[in-house]
Amino acid sequence: MKYLIFILIFFYPLNIFASSKQLIKNKLEETDNISFKFIQKIGKKTEQGECIISYPKKIFCKYDDIYNKVLVSNGKSLVINSKKITNYLRYQLKDTPLDLILDKKFLLDKLDNIEIIRENDETFSFEIIHNNNLLNIFFDKDSYDIKGWTTTDVYLNTVETKLLNIETNKMIDKKLFRVQNYIN
Repeated sequence: MKYLIFILIFFYPLNIFASSKQLIKNKLEETDNISFKFIQKIGKKTEQGECIISYPKKIFCKYDDIYNKVLVSNGKSLVINSKKITNYLRYQLKDTPLDLILDKKFLLDKLDNIEIIRENDETFSFEIIHNNNLLNIFFDKDSYDIKGWTTTDVYLNTVETKLLNIETNKMIDKKLFRVQNYIN
């Protein structure tokens, strides 16, 4: 009987780890797109808005601000435009941390190699270090949906993004991701 209790106490946490990891993978594999509201913190500045991610590597975000800020990626380029800037900003997606976040296959591959998944009352999380980028990704503990991430932007600022009101696999208009629509 002592051995049975020892085995249960010793191996039970490993089973929780394996099952949560697999459940996160299953949820990510079945997700084609995600719609959500977000709160983003960069230093002391906080922004919010709504986004749609369509795998692989497409995102459209409309910020709730007076400048009508928009962030969009077609999978190759990332464009940021608003009334506040005179010209739009354009980056190669591969040069930004979003390249990793928007790549479902990359995330699934990394999940296979992750040894430690952290856990708190609300989320599971894991770290990825890739090409000198540190990325922390959070998943909801109940639904296993992606819940947010922490990265460093091109200006070396820490960026914390929290997702709210998450909906998956909605019908979306693919024209939304045409960067040409957002270039002045």
